[in-house]
Amino acid sequence: MKQKLLVIQAAGLGYEFLRHWQAERLENLEFQSCAPVFPALTCTAQAAFRTGADPVRQGMPANGFYLRPEQRAHYWDQSAAWVEGPRIWSAFRAKGRRVGLICWQQSLGESADLILSPAPIHRHGGGMIQSCYAWPRELEADLREALGRSFNLFHYWGPLASPRVSHWIAEATAEIMTRSRYAPDLLLTYLPALDYDLQRYGPEDRRARRALEQLRGDLRLLLKTAAVMGYEVLIAGDYAITRCGAGVILPNRRLAESEWMATRRVGRMDYPDYFRSRAFTLVDHEVAWVYLQDPRDADAVRTILAEDPGIGSILGPQELEARGWGHSRAGDLLLTARPGWWFAYPWWTDPARAPEFDRHVDIHNKPGYDPCELFFGWPPLSVSRDTSRIQGTHGVDGPGREVAWAATWTPATVPENWNGLVSAVREWMEGVG
Repeated sequence: MKQKLLVIQAAGLGYEFLRHWQAERLENLEFQSCAPVFPALTCTAQAAFRTGADPVRQGMPANGFYLRPEQRAHYWDQSAAWVEGPRIWSAFRAKGRRVGLICWQQSLGESADLILSPAPIHRHGGGMIQSCYAWPRELEADLREALGRSFNLFHYWGPLASPRVSHWIAEATAEIMTRSRYAPDLLLTYLPALDYDLQRYGPEDRRARRALEQLRGDLRLLLKTAAVMGYEVLIAGDYAITRCGAGVILPNRRLAESEWMATRRVGRMDYPDYFRSRAFTLVDHEVAWVYLQDPRDADAVRTILAEDPGIGSILGPQELEARGWGHSRAGDLLLTARPGWWFAYPWWTDPARAPEFDRHVDIHNKPGYDPCELFFGWPPLSVSRDTSRIQGTHGVDGPGREVAWAATWTPATVPENWNGLVSAVREWMEGVG
């Protein structure tokens, strides 16, 4: 067993997706399937991997949550303190081993020896200064010089997002592995090559196949570099993206129309009034958390939302408690979508009343994830509001939703689920001391 390990989380790497394109093999590796976390979302998966804990217990019930004391939605914050619980590498580092994270969510301030994460500075007058948070501090400048270009945040998310940013991350990861002053013993990196076009066009579109080939090129680079530099490699998908198109679910619109969700008028625009809302929803692909001002309203709100034909299940307080999902950041009801459906956040019916952030890439202020930000809209430089353009989604688990994984060593126990992958990494760390 080699003395170093590279963990590659490949966004959207579903096992059925690989089978569809007959791509289960890569070099000498044969991909296998395992069950994802639930909810099958980026932040829940990464937090669960780093802690070995169930998603809601480690404090990331989705890609964001509602901060009850502050009464505001809170999405995509990068502080590692939001992920609760000891890290799986704590004992490993205590023995003098080094750990690094590249482009993992909630990694700023993490107990690691190397960190690289997008961290732009937003200008007061609009626009932003592109930058990465790097530790050691000279890491970003060294990578920029070695690669001949900087990390481009516009390729990481938004209408211009593309596998090009994944290639930059792969090259940066390879460069780090080759430099002894940086190369950690355990290095976790993230490749988003599949995430964009699979959501835009669906996993069976020819553009999805093109994204897959670009990802495979990134993986070949990393496998080759890892072999030379003495790293074992674990590749794992975090969720499987499946085709959607049956329709979009708008739970906040139902709650606003029935006066459970309150809004306030600012000019001609309607913004959510979290202070007065008795119920509202934070959406995330195929799942949505409903937050209640009074938990005793759960049955009444469930009745209203159950009328939507796109909703597959509604887990109430008793079902959530039975599953051990009692973290304070989780909502009071958990909605899942039927196959082919996904959740969107809008509550208004008149487009003129849409809040200002609706037509912009604004991942922090919207009450949920908005895949429409992957398309340009009208007027120029705005994002699309046409939900019918979204053809891929994720979030639920079950048959056909398995993720793909492969490793250059044979774990003692073949992983059957996400926790099994974590156990394989723990086993590796214990084996090298």
